[in-house]
Amino acid sequence: MAKGLLLVDIQNDYFPGGRMALAQPEQAARNAAMLLNAFREKGHPIFHVRHLSVGAGATFFLPDTDGAKIHASVQPISGEKEIEKNFPNSFRETVLEGIIRQAAVTDLVICGAMSHMCIDATTQAAADLGFTCTVVQDACATKDLEFAGRTIAAAHVHGAFMAALGAAYARVVSTDEYLAGFEQID
Repeated sequence: MAKGLLLVDIQNDYFPGGRMALAQPEQAARNAAMLLNAFREKGHPIFHVRHLSVGAGATFFLPDTDGAKIHASVQPISGEKEIEKNFPNSFRETVLEGIIRQAAVTDLVICGAMSHMCIDATTQAAADLGFTCTVVQDACATKDLEFAGRTIAAAHVHGAFMAALGAAYARVVSTDEYLAGFEQID
């Protein structure tokens, strides 16, 4: 049971002043940073995924912009893997699965953004590939969405997606819950 941390799209454009600011990304990033520090202390594998929007009409995560850079709160350090992706599913047309398997990781701890898009797609794909998944829900962020002429608040969007992931694809926990158990693992 080798654990690895998968940080998905914690990038500048999702923060205030960015091109696609989310609801409360700072709190999610603080929690992701706590997870990152815990994994670093234990020497467990860490994988940073960064989205680059290369499609026509893309408005955020544009190549060669500050918005596409990984946020300072979770900057990779030497030895941590960085994977670039162009789709919501972090495994689609990337080397991520191979890198994770090469590190002998069987259990993925997933956090990042957006809850309703890349976290959902990546977690489902990881589970379908046979990884045991844990999503740390308060280390994830999303935004308000529009549906049928109504605004769906980010908290409701987040809750609905976490509930769905928890029903079939992952164990869904808070940062405090995860770290309480993690401290007992070598």
